Amino acid sequence: MALLRCQLPFQLVRASTWESESAQGALRDVNPLGQIPTLVSDDGAVLTESAAILIHLGLRFPQACLLPLDPGPQAQVLRGLVFVVANCYAAIGVIDYPERWYPGATPAALEALRQGARSRLHQLWGLFAQQFPVQGLYWGDKEPGALDMLAAVVSRWSGARAHLAQHRPELSSVFQRIETHPTLAPVFAHHWPK
Repeated sequence: MALLRCQLPFQLVRASTWESESAQGALRDVNPLGQIPTLVSDDGAVLTESAAILIHLGLRFPQACLLPLDPGPQAQVLRGLVFVVANCYAAIGVIDYPERWYPGATPAALEALRQGARSRLHQLWGLFAQQFPVQGLYWGDKEPGALDMLAAVVSRWSGARAHLAQHRPELSSVFQRIETHPTLAPVFAHHWPK
């Protein structure tokens, strides 16, 4: 979404661990953690970490309006980006791969860890809603920016959307608005077809 907003040409390489025809080996060659997304520029420079990629693109291409230009709102959007990746995304890592945090655990113990992380994730989205209230249509601007994109995507994982619809309907409605924005809707539809 950010690359489209920046009007940059790109080649999308599917490298997810859950797809059999995946370029996981090529991804690990440039990012040993195998993280998605990983951005490789034409000159071979590698940029990892979702927030870092969005911040880089927002600063490099200010005309794309990924980050607010005003320093005050921009600082809060940067804070929000880091909050999502450091807290929500981290909890999802435990939910998806509990064995990395509790090697040799019984299936019941892994499930208990997974459920605890899911509960924590729900709490974190509640804190996000309190700490980053939407002042206008989107965080920081009239068009969806970096924080809108990242939060909408990460909130789709690990059952968070169902929880938000029930417990944080105002935040759920913001995410729906972001997903149906004309420039972002095709990307969401491609990755999460109904």
